[in-house]
Amino acid sequence: MNTVENIIKLALFEDSGLGDITTESILSQNFSGKGIIVAKESFILSGIEVAKKVFQLLDPDCKPVSLFCDGDYIKDGEIFFKIEADLLSLLKGERVALNFLQRLSGIATLTRKFVDELNFDNVRLTDTRKTTPGLRSLEKEAVRAGGGHNHRMSLYDGVLIKDNHIAVAGSISNAVKAVKQRTSHLMKIEVEVTTQDEVIEAVDAGAHVIMLDNMDYEQMAKAVKYIDKRAIVEASGNVSLKTLNKIAATGVDVISCGALTHQARSVDLSMRIYNS
Repeated sequence: MNTVENIIKLALFEDSGLGDITTESILSQNFSGKGIIVAKESFILSGIEVAKKVFQLLDPDCKPVSLFCDGDYIKDGEIFFKIEADLLSLLKGERVALNFLQRLSGIATLTRKFVDELNFDNVRLTDTRKTTPGLRSLEKEAVRAGGGHNHRMSLYDGVLIKDNHIAVAGSISNAVKAVKQRTSHLMKIEVEVTTQDEVIEAVDAGAHVIMLDNMDYEQMAKAVKYIDKRAIVEASGNVSLKTLNKIAATGVDVISCGALTHQARSVDLSMRIYNS
């Protein structure tokens, strides 16, 4: 299944699946046209291949040209995308292509701010599963374009024992034991903890990764010292540009930040369409 293509088709159907009354009233027949997309602010680009695919699905004979790649810095006023296609397809695809580009570039831009702010090369900055429903694969790709890393993609590709799992299992030890019995020896097991006692229990249970959830700096530093490289240490909760380096200074290996996706602002873009 081509997930990205299905996402784009759904977006196109949402916008013009029942027709485009305005354009179809103005254009009585097919005419060729040209379009350009212009930056109205500076940003980090993400989603350029998605934008191409929007127009290719509407007009298989279109000729899109991307002047930059995902991860590139685009200056305010810069033209970064050109396309030749029939005018009906350009007008139908304009908003859908811009919506994808604006959203994904916004995530890449915010991620780059976090990456540039982080002063600890040995600390990995990752996203979370706090993504827009249906857009996770695209939004995680945008995080990578911004220089960040991905946490697990979904529930199927990584074990993360959280508070509700622990409550159901009865203890961290019980939860870890149950997972070890049912998963491959190649699968790492991560446990979310909130107290020092839980840190100790997670280490004793053989957790490979220990997530320190919403701990203060002193608690995190104490936990890192106790774990002493027996597990990868991840910090999560209250991560912002202001707290990022203070968290990293506690000695953690990974900082996961939901804000990269759920607090990103869409960038400002404009598409201009002309007759050929």
